[in-house]
Amino acid sequence: MATAVPPIISPKEDLPPPLTSASEPPPLFDGTTRLYLAYHCPYAQRAWIARNCKGLQDKIKVVAIDLADRPAWYKEKVYPENKVVPALEHNNQVKGESLDLVKYIDSNFDGPALLPDDSAKKQFAEELLAFSDGFNSAFFSCLRSKGDVSDEAAAAVDKIEAALGKFSDGPFFLGQFSLVDMAYVPFIERFQIFYSGIKKDDLAKGRPNLHKFIEEVNKVDAYTQTKLDPQFLLDQMKEKFGIA
Repeated sequence: MATAVPPIISPKEDLPPPLTSASEPPPLFDGTTRLYLAYHCPYAQRAWIARNCKGLQDKIKVVAIDLADRPAWYKEKVYPENKVVPALEHNNQVKGESLDLVKYIDSNFDGPALLPDDSAKKQFAEELLAFSDGFNSAFFSCLRSKGDVSDEAAAAVDKIEAALGKFSDGPFFLGQFSLVDMAYVPFIERFQIFYSGIKKDDLAKGRPNLHKFIEEVNKVDAYTQTKLDPQFLLDQMKEKFGIA
């Protein structure tokens, strides 16, 4: 048994429905490379975008998991170290942690490089990846609080605005679309939806670099193929945090 695929805005492939506790496991370690994810999970979305950007739709099979009704076999047989997504089954091993997976997919599969060769950009990429947890923490803590956008969250978004202005050869963090954008865009997407729908605040107002980033990233097929309907995400987050 499986649940329905949630409303994805511009799917370009036939995506499988999420597997539940009543679902049989796939034939594990049969040579197939599988990306285990939940469609609504921003951490899993990072690896999903990387897979799409590398053009690996035929080489990495998506296996969706229903986190609200998670199959016991997922933790027992697939990813004993951690019960959450994403996870990648490849070469008879299973690897996890979203940022590690993005780098792993880039290093171990053919396709366009997800990082530029420029050493200054590579160094800045590591700085931004190190900040990503702090950015996400500020976002989620603000959602849990009542009232206006917190100073912590505003400062985190301002830091993103400044970072997006560092390189002038494109609208993305390193100029051109890279794994840094993959790390941030699932959360910027949700920031924008939730701040508008819950805090009644425009995330990009007064932040021209962020405004341009949001505009341009929505032209990137590898990303838009992973986007869920904004109202679906908003309703889900309101339910999770008990927001009326």
